[in-house]
Amino acid sequence: MSRPDETVSAGPGAMAAPTRHTLSVLVENTSGVLARVSGLFSRRSFNIESLAVGETEDPRVSRMTIVVSVDDAPLEQVTKQLHKLINVLKIVELDPADSVEHGMLMVKVRADPSTRGQVLDTLSMFRARVVDVAPDAVTVEATGSVDELNRLLIALEPFGIRELVKSGVIALSRGARALTDRPVRSLDRSA
Repeated sequence: MSRPDETVSAGPGAMAAPTRHTLSVLVENTSGVLARVSGLFSRRSFNIESLAVGETEDPRVSRMTIVVSVDDAPLEQVTKQLHKLINVLKIVELDPADSVEHGMLMVKVRADPSTRGQVLDTLSMFRARVVDVAPDAVTVEATGSVDELNRLLIALEPFGIRELVKSGVIALSRGARALTDRPVRSLDRSA
């Protein structure tokens, strides 16, 4: 059985399905960088499935985690174009087997007095936590892999999902090695 991010061959002459790629991109923490990077994907008609951006341990640098489903060759073209952007410091494609990916969601679920106990039991199975309580609903926060969060939503559907928001996926490579352990384009442009 194949994983959702693997391409399965359908025989000779068949079109291969695009594969899921997670890119970790270090960029200068300046205005306009997000627009330039996302614009590169947009100009090539790539749909960004997930995008998360945040400051790193160095406040001058932000990390963008970008998830796209695309064939390998066009992705290589985009990464070459990304390398040409002056604000892009480093790009690494994260291997799913060698990285940890998590997302977060908040969901408002119907939970009247007759179903509240069942909703809370369901939440405990997924290590989700209640962040707000109303007489007829609970607001829940959960983190985990995309698959784990999707399973939680499926389990909550029978109770009634009133509102939902998901964050973009964030990811880091496994082990002690950091993305910045390898050479990164200098932030000092005067040299």
